Amino acid sequence: MKLLDRYVVRNFLQVYLYCIAGFISIWLIFDVSDNISTFIDEHIGLLLAVRYYATQVPQVFIILLPVSLLLALLFTLGRMSRANEIVSMLTAGVSLPRVLLPLIGMGLLTVAASMVLNYSLAPHAELARKTLLEQARARPAALIEGQIFRNRTDSRTWFVQNFRHGGTTFNNVQVLQQDPNDNIVTNYLAARAFYRPETKTWDLQNVKVVHYDRSGNIINEQIYPSLKVEHWSETPFRLGSANERAEFLLIFSIVSPCRGRVWLLFVSRPRLESGTHGAVFYQVSPLR
Repeated sequence: MKLLDRYVVRNFLQVYLYCIAGFISIWLIFDVSDNISTFIDEHIGLLLAVRYYATQVPQVFIILLPVSLLLALLFTLGRMSRANEIVSMLTAGVSLPRVLLPLIGMGLLTVAASMVLNYSLAPHAELARKTLLEQARARPAALIEGQIFRNRTDSRTWFVQNFRHGGTTFNNVQVLQQDPNDNIVTNYLAARAFYRPETKTWDLQNVKVVHYDRSGNIINEQIYPSLKVEHWSETPFRLGSANERAEFLLIFSIVSPCRGRVWLLFVSRPRLESGTHGAVFYQVSPLR
């Protein structure tokens, strides 16, 4: 390659790479802003996000390379024309096709690269995107920390240190049972709480039960290695319902023939589609 060819190619590549980097940056900013909520909801880490975008770059290159090539050619030739470099080359006896030969070669290389990407890597971009997202969804969900649930119907309040969404095991649980006057009558402190869906009972492990009078004084304390509670109406779905996204909840209204009562049934869409149980009933007053 002659010195003239290296000079033309160097000027072209400088602008060409800047155009590609600029378009990639713009696409990356818009795509991250659109998908950041999905990445957070699915708990996708940095390495998996980098792999995701690495699989999408070939598909984007097919669109960006021709545009970057056009802009780089216009800018390079325009700058050389303003500096009278093209006129100097023609005056020195170099023909115009010879001056443009390096740029034509770069255009052919861009066409070849686009064809390779179009028939090899780009068609797999959509499949790779779905595969990576499915892998992320298949991972165990992260623990939910510091959950508080208030059961107003039964005057019971739950404090849970952490649990896994969709699971039946809750760690470091405190349950406060109140009377109709909101006085605490019983306090349950358990290291773990397990829900048995087949019997609809709660098993409390290493539990301390404290009873209070109306003045808040301790009447007695009892410690059990294991305690089964059968009368609690809470389920794991209800305890985790505060963390359900609104768009994943389906609402059904059920009108009871008895006194015209209306019940709202909240069902999680993923649970409904998978066939697992999980619903919350709320009674509302009928409209007059």
